Amino acid sequence: MTVGNIALFSSPSASCRSPALDLTRSADSGLIVAEDIAIPNLQPIAVTPKSAARDPQSAARNPQRAIHNPQSVRPLLKWAGGKRQLLPAFRRFYPREFGAYFEPFVGSGAVFFDLLSAHALDGRRVSLTDSNRDLVGCYRMVRDNPSDVVEALERLAVGHAAGGERHYYQVRDGFNALRDAMPSRALAYTPALAAMFIYLNRTGFNGLFRLNGDGRFNVPAGRYARPRIFDPEHVFAISRVLARRGVSIGVAAFDRVVKKAQPGDFLYFDPPYAPISQTARFTAYTAEPFTLDDHQHLCDVAAVLAARGCHVMVSNSSAPAIATLYESNPKVAAAGLRVYRLPARRAINSHGEARGEITELLLTNLGPRH
Repeated sequence: MTVGNIALFSSPSASCRSPALDLTRSADSGLIVAEDIAIPNLQPIAVTPKSAARDPQSAARNPQRAIHNPQSVRPLLKWAGGKRQLLPAFRRFYPREFGAYFEPFVGSGAVFFDLLSAHALDGRRVSLTDSNRDLVGCYRMVRDNPSDVVEALERLAVGHAAGGERHYYQVRDGFNALRDAMPSRALAYTPALAAMFIYLNRTGFNGLFRLNGDGRFNVPAGRYARPRIFDPEHVFAISRVLARRGVSIGVAAFDRVVKKAQPGDFLYFDPPYAPISQTARFTAYTAEPFTLDDHQHLCDVAAVLAARGCHVMVSNSSAPAIATLYESNPKVAAAGLRVYRLPARRAINSHGEARGEITELLLTNLGPRH
């Protein structure tokens, strides 16, 4: 099959100490806020899987080995707001015991893969969802047709080596043409389209997925000397993970989990971040932006789930509107949710010098372990 000029295939060390938390109470809301948690070289957290009793090599007995297991699988995609840099901090909050796991804004799935590598998801039901139909379509093709995806990726890698940026824009045009021809993109995704999605993610600016007002992918080419486009072992590893018994991935609005989550389940929400400045306006992972009203609704959903007895983690930017939202919502305090501030690095900016350390928020009913 050919689109334009692109030929496609059809088919830590023991001396580390956790810092003390400076907990202060908001006079207005009663919400406990942990200010500016430092995170130097934190050790991994042991998370007890259901199979721990029968497996002497489990994560519960060997947390260092589990988190840094050479057999662990890294995420397939780069993703705006990906949480790999915050995983050492997040591990302090993971519940030791939980039922099913839900990740409604799966993106690159950094927390999912982290828990998986710790064997914390062994024997548990896992629900991965996202409103981005292209993302879900790509994951499903990798799960169901990895050989065909790998074959198409190899062809794209060869084209990139020969054509570079020119090849990128040809693939981008072909990607948009194929998407335009599909009435139901997630269900109609093909191995060729999934390979193009991965290729554009690996070679586009900062790994962004951005749609314009017409719903067309418009991310410019990135500047990478040797992007790793063709990695068949990685694709097959991701396929095996997504095909595991009990793991599902689909298109769904984040609030659908309210109907499914039960007391004791663990839910991690990583929504499109609210901009922290007037010039930081990237919220369009899909054709529809994630608005402040959506953040309000998510905050209410987190409160409902926490009050139900679920383990909840919500990460977000430290934008004033979000901090106010979390601290002024009486449902948040009533549900036992707290706000923690975590240091991070800004990764998305057209000017490299504008990237740097920032603070992100973690809203959760789970307490940090030392």
